[in-house]
Amino acid sequence: MIYLSEFVFPSYDEEYRARLDEKRTCFNTMYPFFVLSSRGLERLDFAPVTLLYGGNGSGKTTVLNVIAEALSLRRDAPFNRSSFFDGYVKLCSSRTLAPLPEESRAVSSDDVFDYMLSLRAVNEGIDVKREELFDEYFQKRRSGPFRMQSLDDYDELKKVTDARKKTLSGYVRESGMDKNVREQSNGESAYFYFTSRIQGAGLYLLDEPENSLSPSKQLELKQFLEEEARFFDCQFIIATHSPFLLSLRGAKIYDFDGDPVDVKRWTQLESVRAYFEFFETHRREFRQSSPSKQEK
Repeated sequence: MIYLSEFVFPSYDEEYRARLDEKRTCFNTMYPFFVLSSRGLERLDFAPVTLLYGGNGSGKTTVLNVIAEALSLRRDAPFNRSSFFDGYVKLCSSRTLAPLPEESRAVSSDDVFDYMLSLRAVNEGIDVKREELFDEYFQKRRSGPFRMQSLDDYDELKKVTDARKKTLSGYVRESGMDKNVREQSNGESAYFYFTSRIQGAGLYLLDEPENSLSPSKQLELKQFLEEEARFFDCQFIIATHSPFLLSLRGAKIYDFDGDPVDVKRWTQLESVRAYFEFFETHRREFRQSSPSKQEK
């Protein structure tokens, strides 16, 4: 499915004229002005899956942020923007082939990290409450005879009775504090975050989703994205370094390390070639240590 078919960025001349019109004179940068035009990038044409490949500072994330802002896509975490951002976005234009579904959104690594930090904070809060329950349990068990003088003392009586009848684990379990919200690794949490934010038909901009994901989780994400694009009317624009995600079936890949930015096959990309040549050099070692060799 293709919702966004093309996006046009301002040319260097348009950006320069905008700079001349800018009344402010005391600034060190006009980000995102001149980031993309300096690489000869003025237009991107999109496929159902489009990948933006390149090193840090190549402009991949800038592209995603500009598109997300221009299309008013939902996002969870704020992104790095300057006071010139809105002016730059006004110089951009886009063409869509279908209305963007409400589920369309941009998802960044910052979103994932904020989610994991929030999850950790919740779990730490539960841990603190659990420790308080431990202290309460032993205090109630060791307390002397309790006399109920009014109905206001009922809750206290119940706690004392429960502490004396139940084990520590039973007392804590009944309170609902026996288990943290989600006992997963960072990689599992990051994978869950991405898959939970992709809710069927929509345009999704993903910024380096491989961060915090192991190779096996990256392969799981690759399969998930392929199925969402093929069967559930999703369109993806993804900035990535991952060779696993760069091999997404049928993806159109823009190489932002090129000058100018150009379309390439994933097997032509510099980092992917570096991986390939490294493993080719060590092919014999892999064959010698393969399970089949050891079994023989």
